[in-house]
Formats: sequence, structure tokens, C-alpha cells
Amino acid sequence: MNQTQTAPAVRRISRSSDDKMVAGVCAGLARHLGVDPTLVRLLTVLGVIFGFGSVAIAYLVAWVVLPQD
Repeated sequence: MNQTQTAPAVRRISRSSDDKMVAGVCAGLARHLGVDPTLVRLLTVLGVIFGFGSVAIAYLVAWVVLPQD
């Protein structure tokens, strides 16, 4: 009747040190989401262009806050 349950592994977002173009934020986010880094980079560039810089600010904050893997 006693069953032990294991906690699921916690996945944390970190900047990529081996697949980076600027700071590794997009590659780290893509790895966390399980998608292609090129797609995340493309969406980031489009967000910077059409988001009036709000995505650029978010990228800079992520660069400072996210740890390097």
C-alpha cells in the first residue's frame, strides 16, 4: 500500500554557452521549449522590429538574469 513517488525533475532555463549568436538567450529558451533555436531567433527579431523595442528590453533582462549553462 505504501508507494513512493518521485518528484518530477525541474527544468530551468539557462543561456546556452555552445549554441549562441549574441548571448545564448534564444538558444537556451529554444532548448527549454524543445523547438529549433532558429525559430526563436526569428521570432525575437520580428518582436524587436514590430514590438517597438519591448522584446529587446526583455532580451537584455534575460541576458543579465539567466545563468549560463
